[in-house]
Amino acid sequence: MDKPLILDTHLDLSMNAMEWNRDLRWPVADIRRSEMGLHDKPDRAQNTVSFPALRQGNVGIVVATQIARYVKQGSRIPGWNSQEQAWAQTQGQLAWYRTMENAGFLTQITDKASLEAQLSSWDSSDETKPIGYILSLEGADSILSISYLEKAYRQGLRAIGPAHYGPGVYAQGTNAEGGLGAKGRQLLEEMEQLNIILDVTHLCDESFSEAMDLFGGPVWASHHNCRSLVPHNRQLTDEQIKRIVERDGVIGIALDAWMLVPGWQRGVSTPESENVTLQTAVDHIDHICQLMGNANHVGIGSDLDGAFGKEQCPADLDTIADLQKFTDQLKSRGYQDDDIYRIMSQNVIDFLLKIWA
Repeated sequence: MDKPLILDTHLDLSMNAMEWNRDLRWPVADIRRSEMGLHDKPDRAQNTVSFPALRQGNVGIVVATQIARYVKQGSRIPGWNSQEQAWAQTQGQLAWYRTMENAGFLTQITDKASLEAQLSSWDSSDETKPIGYILSLEGADSILSISYLEKAYRQGLRAIGPAHYGPGVYAQGTNAEGGLGAKGRQLLEEMEQLNIILDVTHLCDESFSEAMDLFGGPVWASHHNCRSLVPHNRQLTDEQIKRIVERDGVIGIALDAWMLVPGWQRGVSTPESENVTLQTAVDHIDHICQLMGNANHVGIGSDLDGAFGKEQCPADLDTIADLQKFTDQLKSRGYQDDDIYRIMSQNVIDFLLKIWA
């Protein structure tokens, strides 16, 4: 089969540019060379994502994040000390996306027309063709009020995960407990009015359940794996998977090694020692497909360079261009061409075309 178009539902591009100081216009190898000897981040000189690598892998559309967590005094989780600072950080990230648009490397997708235009014009071999991006907010702490949500929507924001790690302003995230609260319910109400996608990624079980009960708009899990394979609250239970699929949602499989295999120890385990490969990720894809009886609700939400690099991703992946290896991996598991195309991009494309109709 031809090299399929890939739509990656979760990449922290602006975080890498603004906080890791990576010029994503460079080849991956050049970024790695520039970081040799640096130790301020765990994945220095081990990055996998850049614009040339995306183009090489025919990753023509990405869901690209803004991210800035607010934390209260004494928190063990890093973040900004006020919501105002968090908002300002996301605005700096937005400025980077806009600058990359002006330079011709990115083009923002906000509706059916701009999605169809990107699909019809995309040519990975043409370096003048920009990569399409859909703006998503990972953790809603930076939204100071509903008026700020409306402003973010006008800026192109089309998906929101209400929480990230720990407790949040609007919901409780990974390793936390509890429901949404009044602010979270108000946020979801306005998101539904604006047709903003609810990203249930990182919601703790109680917040997930309440959000799914209250929210009537479009739902996806941008970067999530299966709890039945890796028992941790960061993963989706089979019942949660079913609830997302019942809403015609999609689930993007993430490539962070600790989410792929049980027992991963940060700083100790390696992809080689735990035998983490792209086939391990296919295990999670296949679990969802077998659970639901079809391949219509799963995609790729790689989360590559989401504060980890080659030290914590599949051993047979050097750059994001290697997502194309999923084609042969899925074929080896009996998947036919149509299902492979669906997993690589078409499921998410169909989801977006439907909600933006």
